[in-house]
Amino acid sequence: MLFRLTRLILFYAGIVGVWQLLAIAEIWPSYLFPSPGSVFRSLWSNIQSGVIIHALGVSMQRLAVGYSISFVLGMSIGLVIGTVRWADETIGTIVLGLQSLPSITWLPLAVLWIGLNDQAIIFVVLMGSLFSIAISARSGVQSVPILLRRAAQTFGASRWQMYRYVVLPAMLPAIVQGLKLGWSFAWRSLMAGELLFVSLGLGHLLNLGRDLNDISLVAAVMLVIIAVGLTVDRLVFGRIEGILHERWGLAIN
Repeated sequence: MLFRLTRLILFYAGIVGVWQLLAIAEIWPSYLFPSPGSVFRSLWSNIQSGVIIHALGVSMQRLAVGYSISFVLGMSIGLVIGTVRWADETIGTIVLGLQSLPSITWLPLAVLWIGLNDQAIIFVVLMGSLFSIAISARSGVQSVPILLRRAAQTFGASRWQMYRYVVLPAMLPAIVQGLKLGWSFAWRSLMAGELLFVSLGLGHLLNLGRDLNDISLVAAVMLVIIAVGLTVDRLVFGRIEGILHERWGLAIN
């Protein structure tokens, strides 16, 4: 554990060191390539003033709403198209097709349908993560061995019992993967929506830094976005995967 921590510290210290050397070399002007010191000063001052904390809170609130709705709808759609063949051949093809759309393409429709408000951004988050969750759930259902279902039917399991005790436990790795994919797509969709629509949030701070030609602020907000992504992936999904592996003995790639 100590060796791993030391290795990580040395790795990131090396990155910061290279960054500092490039800033000192002045290959690019400081207003285009800031030094680590100026970025961390901007980060700290905006944290102390509460600007980044408030923006982060607004962004996370939008993300929580959009992501929660997309998870419920995505799992429901995935279960249906993974179980019913005709639904997979019809609805499933639409889901696969819409998955290829970049999430930001939903913003013009959201603005026209809903207007320039928070609901438009939440809609973009919802549509950005919905189909990846549905596809993961579909794959999870279809990967359940047929022998498990037949064994449950042999013991007289009802359809509800089949899903409760056979299908859902066997789907757990796919569900976790769907959660991770949905989170990553939702987070990216949120940033894209906030960049293009003037509102409070981390994306708005990025846009503000660009308008003010404040590259240090832009880099500081980018660091916050990366930190949030890593934190959620390691502390939330990493722990879920660990519990899943320990309790059910299921490996997740």
